[in-house]
Amino acid sequence: MSAKPQKNRAPRRVLATAAGLATVGALAAAMPAGAHDRGHGHGHGHGHHKPARTVDVQLLSFNDLHGNLEPPAGSAGTVNETQADGTVKPIPAGGIEYLASSLRTARKGHPYSITAAGGDMVGASPLLSGLFHDEPTIEALNKLDLDVTSVGNHEFDEGAAELARLQNGGCHPVEGCYEKGKKFKGADFPYLAANVTNEKTGRPILKPYTVWKKNGVKIGFIGVTLEGTPNIVTANGVKGLKFHDEIKTINKYAKELDRQGVKSIVALIHEGGQPASTSYNYDCDSSGPGDGISGPITDIAKGITPKVDALVTGHTHQAYVCTIPDPAGNPRMVTSASSFGKLYTDTTLTYDRRSKDIVRTSVKSAGAQNPRSVNHIVTRDQPRANDMTALIERWNALAAPIANRPQGYISADIDGRGSTAYEKPLGDLIADAQLEALAPADKGGAVLALMNPGGIRADLVYASDDGKTDGVVTYGEAFTVQPFTNMMNVVDLTGAQLITALQQQVSGPNEAGPKILQISKGLTYTLDMTKSGAARVVTDTIKLNGEAIDPAKTYRVAMNEFLAGGGDGFAALGQGTNKLVGPSDLDVFNAYLAAHSSAAAPLAPPAADRITVIQ
Repeated sequence: MSAKPQKNRAPRRVLATAAGLATVGALAAAMPAGAHDRGHGHGHGHGHHKPARTVDVQLLSFNDLHGNLEPPAGSAGTVNETQADGTVKPIPAGGIEYLASSLRTARKGHPYSITAAGGDMVGASPLLSGLFHDEPTIEALNKLDLDVTSVGNHEFDEGAAELARLQNGGCHPVEGCYEKGKKFKGADFPYLAANVTNEKTGRPILKPYTVWKKNGVKIGFIGVTLEGTPNIVTANGVKGLKFHDEIKTINKYAKELDRQGVKSIVALIHEGGQPASTSYNYDCDSSGPGDGISGPITDIAKGITPKVDALVTGHTHQAYVCTIPDPAGNPRMVTSASSFGKLYTDTTLTYDRRSKDIVRTSVKSAGAQNPRSVNHIVTRDQPRANDMTALIERWNALAAPIANRPQGYISADIDGRGSTAYEKPLGDLIADAQLEALAPADKGGAVLALMNPGGIRADLVYASDDGKTDGVVTYGEAFTVQPFTNMMNVVDLTGAQLITALQQQVSGPNEAGPKILQISKGLTYTLDMTKSGAARVVTDTIKLNGEAIDPAKTYRVAMNEFLAGGGDGFAALGQGTNKLVGPSDLDVFNAYLAAHSSAAAPLAPPAADRITVIQ
């Protein structure tokens, strides 16, 4: 399928110049008058005849791509679809070659078409993108004709200065340019960060909003990330930044857009919810017991001003198209398109030229509602976009010497990201690797290891693309599982702090969406999910090598630096003392694979039987 011609855009310079990237202060560069305008559109206009009173604007959206340019492997690369008989079928999906084809096909016949994203376009990326600080993904999104995206928490993984570089371009300050004679151009779409300000100046570090314009049609986009970003990103990533309330920020800028005469507004929010079903074709507006959607986005949606006409969300990697009433009681679409480019959402916004607003009806007529939204699978049985194939091949050639190095061998798939269980086989393997590396007295003297589930970004898949290297774990595959290169820490924790940390998995900020730590061999306990809050952890079952954890005793605990900083709501883990810094989590993982597997004796998936779960 041939690519749609690139729009002729001038390079954007919405942030600090390259010379000032070293400090967050430089990010708050003044924006010229009119800098919020975005004057272009996909397709062609209607000519010179009098335009109709209303015009249908197509909004295509996706979220949480995380640099997955190649189709994600294993169960992490499938979408669940409920069949007519009620069974659920996993369908292979995703990959930038197919996403590009899907979006280009969808745009045909739609002279007013906008493509927007809900954050986490980069960060926690597979080696193909992550090795090059996500420059390949930004290049792909430019080719995809992305119009706008909000930032997500992962856009801050490498700090505000690196985010500024992704927007403005310029070669990496340490590693330089990756291709001879080529300078990285940066994103030709705006990254929006309305609720992220510089601590010193109080000003947004990126544009808070942008306005899409075509033939008199104007639609404003406001972009925010979750207020809790500092809790799930390393301290260095958010240094010098302040993250503000999503509702207050969106309402503030919606009022500002309204004053400018922009009455049609879409919010891009990197925060989401949990639908009652994991199937992408689940009817989120079902009214049966336990149906619908829960999670942070429900309260956020209810608090956002009626001036906003639709919400594109993300972060939870779920698929949903839901109607949540705005504060005036009118229906409003809230959408999310799973993750890794496996789905895209097609929303029809009917723009009224007289009111300059989106028509929002409260009654479903003939099965239709306005705005109307539907999620579509990015299937792999369609033609691949040739320009994306060429991009992948070009960057793969640069990555190959590192990516293809064998690290170890496995006898079957070892599920991590694709596992829905609280205890994941790959989680056990990673925790065991960390314990083994940091148990020697001169390496930290660890007696147990803890791994955050969100840090496991993929599965280890047995089958290889070429069919000749089945069971081989390459450096690229190991990197895709643990792409953050977090340094390992060993700290002193009391038994009481350790028990509290286990309780924090299922209480406080983690009560609604439990974050179950992956644990090394020897640590066992029971998780009773019929109870609520901290009571879900049955404390008298917590044992290390068969002995009850003593609240008064001190234990040496290995974990990555993110957890040791109290990340993911684990304040107790941030109280560790006597810290020793070890090697990176990826180096530890690769060393374990090398030491415990060979072609003749591959590693088998762990039993994942350390946590007893009562449902």
